[in-house]
Amino acid sequence: MKDHEALTIKILEKEYRVACPAEEKDSLLASARMLNTKLNEIKSKGAVIGTERIAVMAALNMSHELLNGQSLIDEHEKLNDRIDSLSDRIDNTMRNIKLV
Repeated sequence: MKDHEALTIKILEKEYRVACPAEEKDSLLASARMLNTKLNEIKSKGAVIGTERIAVMAALNMSHELLNGQSLIDEHEKLNDRIDSLSDRIDNTMRNIKLV
């Protein structure tokens, strides 16, 4: 752990010490802020009681958002592949027209 840095992050008013690679410090801090925001949103609505249940609901919501985002990425990749294929067909057609 010589390349790791010890950080203190605060989530739902509790402090946690975590170690992470120095180059990932900013990302980890941003992740902790995002998690804390989600947890506080759920807590402030008052519909879920108990820290563990709040954490589970936040994890479920974030997982859902992640999967939806991955679906969009997959759709964009398919669309890009289709565009590339059509572009190749157009290029081939244009080359064939010039040959005639």
